[in-house]
Amino acid sequence: MLRTCRVLCSQAGPSPGCWQPLSFDGEAFHLKSTGELTRALLVLRLCAWPPLVTHGLALQAWSQRLLGSRLSGALLRASIYGQFVAGETAEEVKGCVQQLWTLGLRPLLAVPTEEEPDSATKTGEAWYEGNLSAMLRCVDLSRGLLETPGPAGNNLMQLKVTALTSTRLCKELTLWVRRPGASLELSPERLAEAMDSGQNLQVSYLNAEQNRHLQASLSRLHRVAQHARTQHVRLLVDAEYISLNPALSLLVAALATRWNNPGEGGPWVWNTYQAYLKDTHERLERDAEAAHKAGLAFGVKLVRGAYLDKERAVARLQGTEDPTQPDYEATSQSYSRCLELMLNHVSHRGPMCHLMVASHNEKSVRQATKRMWELGIPPDGPVCFGQLLGMCDHVSLALGQAGYAVYKSIPYGSLEEVIPYLIRRAQENRTVLQGARREQELLSQELWRRLLGGGLRVPH
Repeated sequence: MLRTCRVLCSQAGPSPGCWQPLSFDGEAFHLKSTGELTRALLVLRLCAWPPLVTHGLALQAWSQRLLGSRLSGALLRASIYGQFVAGETAEEVKGCVQQLWTLGLRPLLAVPTEEEPDSATKTGEAWYEGNLSAMLRCVDLSRGLLETPGPAGNNLMQLKVTALTSTRLCKELTLWVRRPGASLELSPERLAEAMDSGQNLQVSYLNAEQNRHLQASLSRLHRVAQHARTQHVRLLVDAEYISLNPALSLLVAALATRWNNPGEGGPWVWNTYQAYLKDTHERLERDAEAAHKAGLAFGVKLVRGAYLDKERAVARLQGTEDPTQPDYEATSQSYSRCLELMLNHVSHRGPMCHLMVASHNEKSVRQATKRMWELGIPPDGPVCFGQLLGMCDHVSLALGQAGYAVYKSIPYGSLEEVIPYLIRRAQENRTVLQGARREQELLSQELWRRLLGGGLRVPH
């Protein structure tokens, strides 16, 4: 194990003298057991099969009826659940994280709790309060995962705002935010003050019930952020549908106004920017400049985006302009421009600006590491990388062994909680799953190498 790590570092690590690109040829798979590689290959091939992803929830229900809950659950645990989920109990999650830590990887916990848009079954403050309790437990778990946690602020977790406030309210807020000359009733500063003071906030165009829900939602968000700051855990807020994102950005701006002050130790609340939307570069540039002028730290998770098909379908249905980039190449160009913008901000603002390069794309990761070297940004500094647990390990492991800060997005919980969550994520990430062919090829090569007694790799 130690010999392999040294080889990887010597081949892939950034050199102080000249730039040496990282190699994502699967060499890091030496660090995984044969059982882990076999399961990964099987599950990734299954997830690349469109009917399984499209009809996942129906197939799960059919499996339970045919095989029974116990046998169906055992099969899921041995396959999809085992590949993409850390476990159900705190001890199981801790065991998964310790294994990742030995590979040079870090955890980014995600509570598999969300509200489907316009869901009639998930309403009422009690449901959101239950989600709040789950988020607070996630903060504690994120902080206590390792017996010797890393430096303060290196612990991260994901936060989904629509688990704490309704999508209906977010849509109302979005409609208002998009109006020309929207009033200051909903300024980030006013929302931050209401969060901090706990005083009732009355917004003129919301009815009494909506105002009460807004106040309760602000309180929940504030409690999570406050607890996360106390426990030295940074919150990475998930982006969602374009019909919700302006409201989510407003709420994140309010949290940032309160918790991203220079004296707080860098950004504790980060927003997510989706490069597949046409206006992302413009918004990112505007938000970065606004944070700089306000003297606030700025945290960004940069993704390509996961709701492409649904956003295009909504635009067609409503007869509006498609908000997404025309194709994958245009999305990649957008990602590259946003990445360049943020890396330059990091190089100028240092610890006041943090970035997660959340990408499974080898070209994007190479661009990031090369520009970091050119700009003098240290591998374990304010720029980190993120991939999903169970995917893109040939990139994650190579980065981690080369000394970069790499986080794996880790859902956890019971089968009943997590499997529907995983199926929805798979439906949103069809392009990523179907594009994982290179990872499957590398997994196959490593398994063949072991089967043939550790000789040369089998060629493509």
